[in-house]
Amino acid sequence: MRRALQAAALALCLLGGTAVSQDILPRPEGADATVAQEPSRPISVVPEVEDEQLAGRLETILTTTGWFEDLAVSAQNGVVFLDGSTDRQEHRAWAEALAEKTQGSVAVVNRIAVRTDAVATFAIAWQELRRFFFAALGAWPVLLVAALILVAAWLVARLVTAVARRVLAPSLVSPLLLGIVARVLGFGVFLLGLYFVLQVAGLTRLAVTILGGTGLIGIVVGFAFRDIAENFLASMLLSIRNPFHTGDLIEVDGRTGIVQNLNTRTTVLLTLEGTHIQIPNATIYKSTIVNYSSNVSRRAEFVVGIGYDSSAAKAQALIAEVLKEHPAVLNVPEPLVLVDALGAATVNLRVFYWFDTATYSPAKINSAILRLSKNALLRGGIELPDPAREIIFPRGVPVIEQKSAAPRVTPGEGREAIAEDTSASTTGEGGLSNETKEVRSQSSDQIPEAAENLLKD
Repeated sequence: MRRALQAAALALCLLGGTAVSQDILPRPEGADATVAQEPSRPISVVPEVEDEQLAGRLETILTTTGWFEDLAVSAQNGVVFLDGSTDRQEHRAWAEALAEKTQGSVAVVNRIAVRTDAVATFAIAWQELRRFFFAALGAWPVLLVAALILVAAWLVARLVTAVARRVLAPSLVSPLLLGIVARVLGFGVFLLGLYFVLQVAGLTRLAVTILGGTGLIGIVVGFAFRDIAENFLASMLLSIRNPFHTGDLIEVDGRTGIVQNLNTRTTVLLTLEGTHIQIPNATIYKSTIVNYSSNVSRRAEFVVGIGYDSSAAKAQALIAEVLKEHPAVLNVPEPLVLVDALGAATVNLRVFYWFDTATYSPAKINSAILRLSKNALLRGGIELPDPAREIIFPRGVPVIEQKSAAPRVTPGEGREAIAEDTSASTTGEGGLSNETKEVRSQSSDQIPEAAENLLKD
């Protein structure tokens, strides 16, 4: 028992002495305590190598390399202090690792500075360039084979793209989708060739990184160019679904025009006034599209108000006769003249008729039908009164005596001159022809952003 107590006391004294000696260890001036590392092996109580021998051996080895300037190595109680400068971070780390592995070293304080001046930087760059050049010169057979493989992969990729266009053309009606699918197939072949080149060069990890990073790059590019990607995707969907064709008269996003071109960014419309409008494809895809040219025939309507004293049936018959005799109005579906509402001063008749959109202009036909209907109603004695107005006289109505009264005009008198025009169209109505073809032909060579048209004609 006594011997055990003495052994325990001796161990405590040794541990305490070691801790105290570490705490009171003097730190050389300028020492960087943050880079000191924990001892990698047990510390001997009795040093095997003197500090002078340890420092001298390390300084001799480091000087022999020629990598360091102003080198100074010192040791105190097994702690090695390295001072000086070098051109590379690798040399600094190598000196620290050497000091740690040297016999008698307890810890290392590395204070070797890495020079960052311009001359040293250019010298390092030149050395690296020379090393790369000589390494490439020694590996020229591998580089030649890699170049041949890349050229062959590029040629095969072009061939695959061309074959894919021919094979997929009957099944993919969209030119944009056909081009994308063909290019993706060709790019895949080129990536396989690049992967094989990296495998031959022994860069397997780089090959896997490149192939795996293409998806990440696509995601990053998609977020960075979200609007461009959205318009591109919308153009692809529009070219697949084809809600309109080149030359169609459409209304979208509050704008009406003739479709001129659909590219990967915008859809170009030509208004009836002769101006071009470029609308982003994403806006068109998300908006309501009114296609006036999608159907061969189109229905138009207008409202006519007649007096309460006039016969509604007679007015219907007169307007129906006008619609029946007009060459631009289709018989199927049949035109209709319906009593729509009983207004304050008029009985409102709503007129429906159909016409050929490819041949006739809606505005011109509407003008001709209104003109002929007015003449027929006046000729048939149908009154077309103004809307009723209520006028209040707070002080009464003054009565003024007149000596001579103007001659009274009877209903229907003097209207023969108004109703004598019965032609289907007038000079002002321009023959009722549709002007979209003429407007489109005038600006066919002046389409902005006239890239490859992704629509069918």
